[in-house]
Amino acid sequence: MANIKSAKKRILVNQTKAARNKAIRSKVKTIIKKVDAAIAANDKEAASAALKQATIEIDKASSKGVFHKKTASRKISRLSLAVNKLA
Repeated sequence: MANIKSAKKRILVNQTKAARNKAIRSKVKTIIKKVDAAIAANDKEAASAALKQATIEIDKASSKGVFHKKTASRKISRLSLAVNKLA
């Protein structure tokens, strides 16, 4: 354990940020699973609705620095491609 006051604070701040990032990542994964489930069920409307929600959440995660901009773009692109193949 750290003895210096600033090091103790850094540990607390890092734990807080790690918990926040983990929650955001978990939310994104859950929404991506919903899109995948709709694709597996061959439900175009549900997949489109879930894709819209997933795009919003992935963009939010990217803007907060949880995902890199290009990682977010890649995730959205792959989901969009999968949903568009249903047509």
